[in-house]
Amino acid sequence: MRHVPILRKGRPYRSVDVARPAHYRTRQPFVEVSQANAGLVRRDLRDEDQRSMRACLEEFTARELVALCARAADHFARGTLPLGESPQTPEDYVQDTSATTGMPHVMVRRNLEKIRGVLADVGAVLAGLTRGLDLDVLDRGLGEAGGHAVSFVAQAPALGVVLPSNSPGVHALWVPAIALKTALVLKPGSAEPWTPYRIAQALLKAGLPPEALGYYPADHAGAQAVLLACGRGMVFGDTGSTARFRHDPRVEVHGPGYSKVLLGPDLADDWERYLDVMLSSILDNGGRSCINASGVWVTRHGDAIAEALADRLARVRPLPAEDEAAEIAPFADARVAEGISAAIDAGLALGGARDVTAGRRGSGRIARFDGGTYLLPTLVRCDGPDHPLANREFLFPYASVVEVAPGEMPQRLGPTLALAAITGDAALLSRLLSSPLVRRLNLGGVPTSVVAWDQPHEGNLFEHLYARRALQRAAPD
Repeated sequence: MRHVPILRKGRPYRSVDVARPAHYRTRQPFVEVSQANAGLVRRDLRDEDQRSMRACLEEFTARELVALCARAADHFARGTLPLGESPQTPEDYVQDTSATTGMPHVMVRRNLEKIRGVLADVGAVLAGLTRGLDLDVLDRGLGEAGGHAVSFVAQAPALGVVLPSNSPGVHALWVPAIALKTALVLKPGSAEPWTPYRIAQALLKAGLPPEALGYYPADHAGAQAVLLACGRGMVFGDTGSTARFRHDPRVEVHGPGYSKVLLGPDLADDWERYLDVMLSSILDNGGRSCINASGVWVTRHGDAIAEALADRLARVRPLPAEDEAAEIAPFADARVAEGISAAIDAGLALGGARDVTAGRRGSGRIARFDGGTYLLPTLVRCDGPDHPLANREFLFPYASVVEVAPGEMPQRLGPTLALAAITGDAALLSRLLSSPLVRRLNLGGVPTSVVAWDQPHEGNLFEHLYARRALQRAAPD
C-alpha cells in the first residue's frame, strides 16, 4: 500500500500513527497516510520556526514567486511528482482522488484545471485582490499607489489551512499565498490528502524552498493546533466544525454558502430562458461546492419553475466513475448520504414543502450503483421562505424553490455566498449591491458556480495576510 508522509518544512516524515482512507466502492483501505499529533504540530510551528519558514521566501521577489507558481502549474497538471516514495502521474492523481472522495474522473480533471489556471495566472489573481498594487511594494516595504505613499506589513509569517474533502477546487483559494511571501501549513481533508500534497510537490519542483511548506494530516486536535499556532488561518467545514473560529479575526472561515439564484420580477415571465442557468448553478461539480445554488428564489411562477427543474434533475442518474458524462458523485461514507436524506424527509414531514423530484425518479432518493451510495438530485418546492428546507444546504444537488415578494429581497435571502441575480430591475439591483448579505454577485445569466478567482471569496486573501500601515514622508528639502 502506498504511503503519504507528513511534510515537516517540506521534508517527508513517516509517523507511527497512520490513517487508511478507504476506496468508496470496495470500502477497503486504499492508502496509508501518516498522522501528525497536536504536539508535533505545536513543536514544528513555534514562533521562531514560522519566522524561518517565511525568511526563505523573503529571498525572492514577489515577481519571482509569481513566475515560480506558473512553473508549478505545469508540474501540477502534467508532471510526474513524488507521492511519498512512489511516483504519481496526472492520471494516477485523478484515479486516486476519485477512489477516496467518490468524485467522477471528469470532475477531478475539471478541478485540476481550475487549480492549474490559478497557479498559472496568479499574477492576474493578485492584481484583482490587491486592486492593481505593484507587487514590488511587498519587496521594498513601501511604494506608491494612486499617487499616494503606501506601505504594507505581513500579518503573520505562515498561513495555516484546514482543508475539506468535498472538492479539490477549493485549493485554488490558498495557493496565491506563496506569491505573497507567506509560508503554508496545510492540514488536508481526511478523504482527500492528494491535492494539497501534489500542489506542494509541484511548488517544490518549481524551486520553492522546502522550509516554506508544512503538510500535516491530523485529527481534530491536530487541525485545531494548526489554526491556533499560525498567525493567520483558513478553515473549511460545516457550521459545527468551524464554530470555534467564527469570530476569530485571525481565521478566515469557509462554511456553508447558502448560494442562490434570484429571478427578478422584470424577467419572471421569461423564466424558461434561464432554466440552464438555474440547472448549472445546482448541478455543476456534483453539487458539492459552497457556490452551488441551494435555492431558487422567484417572485412568481414558482410551481412551474419547480416542475421544470425537477423534470431536468430527475434525469440525472449514477454513472461509472470513468464516464465523461457523470454528473453526480457517490458518498465515501454511505451513512452520510442516509443522514442527509433523513434530514430532508424530516423537513418534508413538517408540511409546507414537497419533493417535486420524488414522483419523477421512479425510486427513492438514495441509489446504490457500482458499489457506491448516491443521493439523487432533489428539488423541493417550499410554500414560503420560513420553511426549514427553504434555506438549507446539502452535499449533493439539492435546491428549494421559494416565492417571495420583490420588496422582500434581498433581506429574506439571508446570508448568501454566491448569488446569480437574473434581473435588470434598477431598484432591486441597487438593494443587492448595497446588501452585506451577498458576498459574490453574478449579474445576468452567470451561474453561481462560475468563479472569477481575482475576486474576493469569503474574504480577500491579500487583506487577510497584509495590513496597510499609515505612512507619511517629509517633503524634500
